[in-house]
Amino acid sequence: MADQVAAMCEQLMKAVIVMMDAETSQIYRLEALKFCEEFKETSSLCVPCGLQLADKTQPAVVRHFGLQILEHVIKFRWNNMQQQEKVQIKECAMQLLSNGTHSILEEESHVKDALSRIIVEMIKREWPQHWPDMLKEMEALTSQGEAQTELVMLILLRLAEDVITFQTLPIQRRRDIQQTLTQNMDSIFSFLLAILHINVEDYRKVKGLSGHEVKARAHCRVAVAALNTLAGYIDWVSLVHITSGNCQLLEMLCLLLSEPELQLEASECLLIALSRKGKLEERKPFMLLFNDVAIHYILSAAQSADELAICTNSTDSSVVEVVERRYVFLKRLCQVLCALGFQLCSLVGSDVKVEVPGNLSKYTEALLAFTTHSSQFLKSCTLPTWGALFRHETLSKDAVVVEMAIKYLKTSMTSLVKTGFPSRHDNPSCEYSRVDFDSDEDFYSFFSSFRAQQGDVLRSASRIVPLEAFQTAAEWLQFQIASPIDPGNATLKSAEGLCSLLSPSVIQWDAMAVFVECVVSQIFRNVEEERLPIDQSMELLQAVLDYDTKDPLILSCVLTNISALFPFATRRPQFLPQVLHKLFKSITFDFDQEKKVPRTRAVKNLRRHAGSSIIKICRDYPQFILPCFDMFYSHVKELFSSDSTPTYMEKCSLMEALVLISNQFKDFEKQKAFLNELMASVVTEWTSEEVRSVLWDPAKFLTFIGADQVVTEQNEDVDTAGLNRGRLSFCLNAMLVVVKRSRWPADPEEAKVGGFVVGYTPDGAPMYRNPCAAQFLAFLPNLLALIRTHNSLFTPENLARLSETFSRAHEMMDYEKNVVLGLPQFSLDIYDSPVYRSNLERMQGFFWTLYDNCFHVLGNAGPSLQQEFYTIERLAEGIAGSAFVSLDHVPDYRLRPMIRLFMKQLVLSCRPEYYDSLLRPLLGPLFTYMMQRLNNKWQVINQRTSINGEDEEEQVVCQETQVTQEMLEEQLVRLLTREVLDLLAVSCISRKVPEPAANKEEIDEEDVTMDSVQMASPAHPADELTELGKCLMKHEDIYMSLLTLSFTSLSWKDTTNCHRTASMVCWNLLRQVVGGNLLAEAVTWFFTSVLRGLQVHGQHEACNSALSYLAMLIYENLRPRYAELRAVMTQIPNISVDALDQYDHRLMDPKAQKAGEKKRKDQFRKLIAGTVGKALCQQFRKEVHIRNLPSLFKKPKPDKDALDGEPLGLASLFAPENNTL
Repeated sequence: MADQVAAMCEQLMKAVIVMMDAETSQIYRLEALKFCEEFKETSSLCVPCGLQLADKTQPAVVRHFGLQILEHVIKFRWNNMQQQEKVQIKECAMQLLSNGTHSILEEESHVKDALSRIIVEMIKREWPQHWPDMLKEMEALTSQGEAQTELVMLILLRLAEDVITFQTLPIQRRRDIQQTLTQNMDSIFSFLLAILHINVEDYRKVKGLSGHEVKARAHCRVAVAALNTLAGYIDWVSLVHITSGNCQLLEMLCLLLSEPELQLEASECLLIALSRKGKLEERKPFMLLFNDVAIHYILSAAQSADELAICTNSTDSSVVEVVERRYVFLKRLCQVLCALGFQLCSLVGSDVKVEVPGNLSKYTEALLAFTTHSSQFLKSCTLPTWGALFRHETLSKDAVVVEMAIKYLKTSMTSLVKTGFPSRHDNPSCEYSRVDFDSDEDFYSFFSSFRAQQGDVLRSASRIVPLEAFQTAAEWLQFQIASPIDPGNATLKSAEGLCSLLSPSVIQWDAMAVFVECVVSQIFRNVEEERLPIDQSMELLQAVLDYDTKDPLILSCVLTNISALFPFATRRPQFLPQVLHKLFKSITFDFDQEKKVPRTRAVKNLRRHAGSSIIKICRDYPQFILPCFDMFYSHVKELFSSDSTPTYMEKCSLMEALVLISNQFKDFEKQKAFLNELMASVVTEWTSEEVRSVLWDPAKFLTFIGADQVVTEQNEDVDTAGLNRGRLSFCLNAMLVVVKRSRWPADPEEAKVGGFVVGYTPDGAPMYRNPCAAQFLAFLPNLLALIRTHNSLFTPENLARLSETFSRAHEMMDYEKNVVLGLPQFSLDIYDSPVYRSNLERMQGFFWTLYDNCFHVLGNAGPSLQQEFYTIERLAEGIAGSAFVSLDHVPDYRLRPMIRLFMKQLVLSCRPEYYDSLLRPLLGPLFTYMMQRLNNKWQVINQRTSINGEDEEEQVVCQETQVTQEMLEEQLVRLLTREVLDLLAVSCISRKVPEPAANKEEIDEEDVTMDSVQMASPAHPADELTELGKCLMKHEDIYMSLLTLSFTSLSWKDTTNCHRTASMVCWNLLRQVVGGNLLAEAVTWFFTSVLRGLQVHGQHEACNSALSYLAMLIYENLRPRYAELRAVMTQIPNISVDALDQYDHRLMDPKAQKAGEKKRKDQFRKLIAGTVGKALCQQFRKEVHIRNLPSLFKKPKPDKDALDGEPLGLASLFAPENNTL
């Protein structure tokens, strides 16, 4: 036997060394791996070989493998082993703990980890019932030296992680171990604190003494292990243990912040403790950390860490770099302060009567020190805490917080400036960014959300000190106006002396514009009218209007300031013409009219910004602008006919502004006459014979827009086709603007006087008419023709008409693809150069915006024209004959806007009296078609997945572009599915919002840990059918389509859709027809569809919960009438037929005692557990089975008393005095 073991160990050692050798070829490595795995699975020599390989005379990789063998035996063979064998393994493992490792500093960490795992696996199977003295044995081990103490710490940590964090045990074992840990927590905590205290004291005694360096490092290593273990417990134990002894633990952790070798681990423990929620009364002791001593320790630790966080480069003394461990510690300290702030905000002003701490100013100064730090990440960490302080009902009125709000405003002037790009060296924050961010794109994405957060906190601070905030903004604005423009070294490529996005002046102007916007938005809400700084703000506005620059990026910031200060101008109307003049000048801004070069992105954005500013002013202050309407209109007419012709987008912006003002006429005839004049040329062109013939004929349409012509990029001829595309786009955009913005007065009385009311509904609500109805009705026939033509462009004969230049014109643009795939859109240099777009890109953009805008117009027609739209003769027929034509050829990305922009808006705005005539004829066929289309698409995706899974080698060869294309297609199917099911939910389900839960802060954490499995929300029985849903359910063909679509979608590979549909839609639809005569096949199909959904999505807890509840509802409601459901249940793998019989008996027998809903849910989930599919990562894992032990906490039944029988010897199995070996 010994020879056999020695020979096998020799082979295993060779195999392990072959596997771990970097020079080994892949074939040999696989063979060695296979040999080792087969040995673990099949050999009867695992235990002796494992022990021999784990001997400390062997190399570390061999020992690690020996320990892995022992772990494998415990995990997979324990249940079949004899008692004697179990005792032998346990004794040997304890022997390894005692003397099977090298000293604490020499031993490899992976060997320690493997050894601790062996002990934990035994604990999970035998403690406490069969190994009652485990904790005492662990405590005894710590007296043998530092190495054993560290191993005990690792065991306790691993145990907490497996039982509490990862929950890798059956429920009963987990409960047994957790409850035993909880019962012994006093002694466990005392033990951990004692180990920490002793080793910290010993470390401090010897750390400075020469000749004791090894001893010091050993004590330090144990202290670190103790802190790490504490961190694994602090997260979930009762708060009483953390705050006992007048917060002794927290005090010790604060003292350790000054120990460079232990401070990081101590700060992490402190952070976990202070981040705890739970009962407010139990958190009250945390306020002790606001005393001078604790704050002093935190502050001094932060100061010394900050001094050491930056050091000079070892090779180049002129270069500085971040010391990562010190910087991580700084982050943890910052998070500790923030967590302390949240405890303060929860406790002050609550029922537990906590006073505002006396040294709040010291705390806020410490927080401000982090807010002014060079690291952008540290600044961002403090924002939520400042926001909570400034919004707090009690604290925001405290003099300290008010004073801090003013300081915070000053600090924001620096924080808002966009600096710290990792690739640059122009700011101290760049050094920290190189540690925190992988690239400039990563930083840019972070800074965008960081600035949005800053805006929220700025607004909160401005509510507390509105006038001081305004004063700060005014000073900054005046300073920027007086400062010369500094383009820095990053000047534009196309125009000398102009700025780029990263020029010093631009980043300052940009930050200041954000600051002014946030501050001014609050002053009107928080300051009485007579105290408003009108005169000062008018001086500022005048200075901004007088400021003249030819730099488009800075001019854009100037426009932001004009918009921000405009509310003050409503108090001084004489400023309005100047404001409008500045905006009109910007909307036609250009460097040089003579040069025919494409405009830069900065110029285009400036012109767009000016248009948006005009629209915003006219939307928010139309009554104020109304006296200037004639001047405004004349100016627009001049612009339209001038040399500096605005683009059609800019023309539409100005038309939109005019329509918004015209709503203030409050006179139907006057507004109608104006709209007729404004839209005359548009309607004339759109309805002309030339355009009509083009829109009704796909071949003529393609010729008209130039898609069937070969074009070279160098072609300098007049682009007639481009002009034609512009004409169509302008007509469509102009109509969209009018339909979207033209409205009757909001006041019913004013509407009645103005002639907008044409009658009343049966329930007495006024029926309005829209002044733009005549234009829309004239526009509609050709609009529907354009949609029909556009759909038919995807048919093979029309695709064949596209020229070589435009053969890819219907493909998605890169921008669209990135949006679908969720890729970031980041570019700092695109502003610099002129926007050269290829002919193909222009054509793609044209098709994209044209199609979207068609449905934007139709989608806005319902809310805007109401009955004037719904009563159009044969409207449903017209829509179906255009939007639903050639759908088989229309790609998914073109179908989405039709559903989202048009059909959903139509459903939301349509009045009940038109459901039968308009919505039913549209929704019925649409849902039927989409069901077939999506089902086919998902089948293709599923086949592709299974083929790829079988043929991995082929996948490696697969081109990257093909993989990206498949990802894109799958994501588009997923998004289209969500659009369709969202439309179904909006059409049929009336959502009842549940009552908000109790205060989240008060949730008891022990309950959270145990019941997290039950957290997923089931279907809401409160949801009901909408009136439209009831209308659709009257028609069998439609309701079967709706049910088929909903239930089929449960097994499509989209968890978001599955959870939403299962919890919201399926039962609410099926409930309506449960009482009818459903075919048995249909009932069986509905039930199996849900089980199929569980097979695909059951590994996700939220989906599992919703689907299991849905299956239970179907079974309980339909099982009494359909015995076929039982037949389906009996086919579920591993179902307990006895349990099913019991469940059926309780369900069918009226006399049987009914269980509560929660219990029934649990029982039913156990019954159908065999249908739940596994995640891909779990599918090929070997199952670990841990048996339940006799329950600790239930009273044994008196008639079956195990103590009266023969002794089983189980309790003594792991007794420390067992000397069987």
